[in-house]
Amino acid sequence: MHIKRKTIGNFWPVPKTGDKYMAVPLHEQRSAVPLILVMRDMLKLVKTKKELKKLLNEKKILVNERIVRETNYPVCLFDSVGIPSIKKFYRINLKNKFELVEITEADSGKKIYEIIGKTILPGKKIQLNFNQGRNILTSEKANVGDYALIDLAKNKINKLISLDKGVEVLVIAGKHSGEEGKIKEILTSGDQKVAVIKTHKEEIKSNVKNIFVKEQ
Repeated sequence: MHIKRKTIGNFWPVPKTGDKYMAVPLHEQRSAVPLILVMRDMLKLVKTKKELKKLLNEKKILVNERIVRETNYPVCLFDSVGIPSIKKFYRINLKNKFELVEITEADSGKKIYEIIGKTILPGKKIQLNFNQGRNILTSEKANVGDYALIDLAKNKINKLISLDKGVEVLVIAGKHSGEEGKIKEILTSGDQKVAVIKTHKEEIKSNVKNIFVKEQ
């Protein structure tokens, strides 16, 4: 599946001029880029889809510790992309657009997710529901809106993080998108919550819906 290049999201790290059509992620289309774009345009490790398919067939590419097989597999913010055969591992970050930051193999095995739901199952077991469809059964005490650092291989929570003073965050939407800093305070106005964030340059304000916790 393809879309017109001029309609791609502003976070895509490619110009909106050039070939008329671009590959589209299999899902998460509003918040992800396809793997072919990561491997070809960002890392420049392949030149064609055929070259990427060869690597995929050889099981050489991991996204969040999982072997992937689709050229248009969706790669989202904070996902890890690993090529173990050349000992290279990366994390998707956001400045004005998606960018890749090289990380260690150990860091590629964990990722922060937001808790978007909480379900009590039979036997009083608690299931936490995270963004991007991940679920975990746990005895941890957590609230919707908290964040969790997850061991991807074990699908286990390593650490819970609440939005609070001193927590490092990244603004992922709005006019301050791409800026990062520490929460100074959270203000409540009606049903809206606004975070006051101290960046290295200034203090900014952002709706908490537009921020995401960084690894602490």
